[in-house]
Amino acid sequence: MEPSSRRSDGKSPRPYASPADVRIDDDALQVMRASYGKRAAELPPVALVIAAYNEEGAIGPVIEALPRVVCGMPAEVIVVADGCADSTAKEADGADAIVCDVPVNRGQGAALRLAYRIAREGGAEYIVSTDADGQYNPAEIEPLLAPVVAGRADFVTGSRRMGSEETKDPVRKAGVRFFALLVSTLTGQRISDTTFGLRAMRADVTRAVLLEQPQYQASELLIGIITHGYRVLELPATIHKRQVGASKKGHNFIYGLRFMRVVVGTWWRERGAAGRLARPEGSRGCPPGQAQPSLSLPRPSVAPAQSIGRGAPPPLFPRGYKPSRAQSSATAGGRRGAPGCPLRRAAGAGQRPGPPRRPGRRCAARRTPRSGRSRSGSGT
Repeated sequence: MEPSSRRSDGKSPRPYASPADVRIDDDALQVMRASYGKRAAELPPVALVIAAYNEEGAIGPVIEALPRVVCGMPAEVIVVADGCADSTAKEADGADAIVCDVPVNRGQGAALRLAYRIAREGGAEYIVSTDADGQYNPAEIEPLLAPVVAGRADFVTGSRRMGSEETKDPVRKAGVRFFALLVSTLTGQRISDTTFGLRAMRADVTRAVLLEQPQYQASELLIGIITHGYRVLELPATIHKRQVGASKKGHNFIYGLRFMRVVVGTWWRERGAAGRLARPEGSRGCPPGQAQPSLSLPRPSVAPAQSIGRGAPPPLFPRGYKPSRAQSSATAGGRRGAPGCPLRRAAGAGQRPGPPRRPGRRCAARRTPRSGRSRSGSGT
């Protein structure tokens, strides 16, 4: 069990931001464990998690359609009923899912954060998230999880733009493209769909990101995982029309403004957090008493003198170094011995002195055209 509510500084560790959320989740987990016992404490390798709010009539068929074996591994369905005022929790329990009934409605983000914690503490290795409204195809769960199981990715998300969608709302389509461009620009990784709810991931990646958004968790988790350096993959997927109930996202314009605020705020926050975690020991912010490790830069390899031939001068440039055109011309024709040239070397043992300097000759590396005349010799 994660010590979520116990820290000496009074703050909550990731993925929590509020001690109040920790207490609510702890109480709900205690009731759930008392109801399901060993089944919730010893989960199979794959956990299929759903956040549900007033989805009576829709949640039952969704759970029954989910596979119980994914990529050759047994799977368990976990439903977090987020302060439902209907029979969502009872219907989900009747469909043979593990149900955690939270008495307070806080939003999809808070419900999924709790579902991730249930999966981690129960020993699940992989998490697949889907929605309770039946908009995602259960047959696409295994193709999304397969790259994670194979070790080719840490987080895989579906993309309606790479696959297909049944929605015809032009404002929502434009919003999906705009936020995909915004997230791709901020993170430096091309993302085509930032809000797709069908996702597969390693269970431990959900612990690294601070999840404080009650509603807009899709972009928060995605941006946090990218900025922390995890491997993210997109695959084609399908989103269907909602068959039962109505969307709870609200007006498109208000939703878009809030979503943009979450995108920019999460990127800024997680970018700084990832930088602090990546600092070497002894740098600024390290605990006192730890010395900063010394950094030694590799020296360029230079060919030994005996490899050139007896009596020949040592090489002018290190092995693998490509001189510029000015440096190459300065070394050609015996000019490297010209006095005042930056490439000049004093004659020593085993080194031939350069030819005597002619009056008026300048180093090729310093040569500049005369004032008032162009390089071709014509006047300006």
